[in-house]
Amino acid sequence: MNDRPDLTGLLAPSCPAPAAETGRVTLPHGAGAGASARLFETLLWPRLANDLLAPRHDGAVLGAAGGRLAFTTDGFVVSPLVFPGGDIGSLAVHGTLNDLAMCGARPLALSCALILEEGLPLATLAGVVDSLARAAADAGVPVATGDTKVVERGKGDGLFVTTAAVGLVPGARELGPGRVREGDAVLASGPIGCHGAAVLSVREGLHFESEIMSDSAWIGPMVEALLEAVPGTRCLRDPTRGGLGAVLHEIARGAGAELEIDEAAVPVDAPVRAACELLGLDPLFLASEGRCVAFVAEADAERALAALRSHPLGRGAARIGRVRAGAPRVVVRTRMGARRLLVLPEGEPLPRIC
Repeated sequence: MNDRPDLTGLLAPSCPAPAAETGRVTLPHGAGAGASARLFETLLWPRLANDLLAPRHDGAVLGAAGGRLAFTTDGFVVSPLVFPGGDIGSLAVHGTLNDLAMCGARPLALSCALILEEGLPLATLAGVVDSLARAAADAGVPVATGDTKVVERGKGDGLFVTTAAVGLVPGARELGPGRVREGDAVLASGPIGCHGAAVLSVREGLHFESEIMSDSAWIGPMVEALLEAVPGTRCLRDPTRGGLGAVLHEIARGAGAELEIDEAAVPVDAPVRAACELLGLDPLFLASEGRCVAFVAEADAERALAALRSHPLGRGAARIGRVRAGAPRVVVRTRMGARRLLVLPEGEPLPRIC
């Protein structure tokens, strides 16, 4: 962890222990002195300890067996901190590692920076860090470095998390919008929009007949199965903030091509569709945190679908469209057979979902 204080003498019983007295995050927890040391030693370190953190240096030196390194970072400000199917801790790990997976990279290590608001219950922080640690362990990726700061009450809305990750891109893997070609198939790895709908339901106190669970998950193994079956996969992207609609627009611009999506082929779970109809939302713009969109040559499409479906997270994979010649734009072929332009919304229908 950065800003690690000198622990000499600070953990002695005679040292004041505001954390133990209040059970909440206080400004001294971020002051770099005794309270900071106790927070590190009693709450963070026991949950995140590993060989890379053991030197307690300002950073981590990573070995690489060859190849290229991928590096990514992301900030998470989701509200509420805990939602059906996950919380901000596991979400931060999944979101960042999935960004590496979209580069075709295998993760080596994570960093984690916590911005804590004065007054945050330590029990809440412990639960989030436990969840973060479990998600990292499940992915086999150590938290190698990080930082903790505390802001004044009313300045931080509880807890923000920033994670970064580095990974190794094996062999000659190349993925990106510039590799997408006319005639390529567009695939979705599963039903879209579950994360956005889940966060919205708990934040707004909405109750649906069937509880909507976030799809937050680490999809690296599923992506590896796809890339091993179809090494020539053109591009991958996870439809997080802005959902599938935003991703398609980004790829259309990057590829300089038209993307046509079949409305009836896009997988959307029935509870998510019902919630969208009730609230006037378009599921194409609801975030997913455990899905990906894949662009592959038409000749590889069935093999790619079989690879995705071979993994539990990809059982609902579907072919949802195609790449066509034309101006960079996204067109939806409706259930009635008509074509309509998919326009990006100007506002943010679901703020703070990730």
